[in-house]
Amino acid sequence: MKSVPKGFGRFFGVKRNLYLMFLILIGAIALVEFFNLGLVRRTFVFYSALDTSTMVEDRMFRGSSSAETDIRRYVEEVLLGPVSPDAAPLFSRETRLISLLYRSGTVYADFTENSVMPEPFTGGGAFLGFLTLNEGIRRNFPIVKNVKFFIGGKEIFFNEFYAIFTDPADNTSKTGQKALTN
Repeated sequence: MKSVPKGFGRFFGVKRNLYLMFLILIGAIALVEFFNLGLVRRTFVFYSALDTSTMVEDRMFRGSSSAETDIRRYVEEVLLGPVSPDAAPLFSRETRLISLLYRSGTVYADFTENSVMPEPFTGGGAFLGFLTLNEGIRRNFPIVKNVKFFIGGKEIFFNEFYAIFTDPADNTSKTGQKALTN
């Protein structure tokens, strides 16, 4: 038994071993903190204010136990707009989310009437903004099978979204551009 403390003393007496143990301890603390925080990465697509190129932003969110809460946070972040000053927001600054429900694989989101007023930088207008939001919800939340948008309680773009998302060959990176040309 007396040789165990002497062995530890000899092991930690070497600076390299001491530094190695500190690195292992710091790494273990960082790993525990990472898993304890429960952060989830979400991607956002915006369009450049200078041209029509897409700009992708990654943001970290604290995950919750409710899918509806996570989707609501995502939509509210989209409405806040991009972090990059070179990117244009998808919706006008006055747009607000009135309500959001997630039931049986379908998201129901109701927005204020201001959402149909496009930002001066986005050339696609309200349809491009809602299409990009629809694709973002589906990409970040694979449990979502359908997304229905409402403005003032009335459903919008039902036929257009139905045609885009029911044809599996249409789910490419050019979906938005193809839908705008049809």
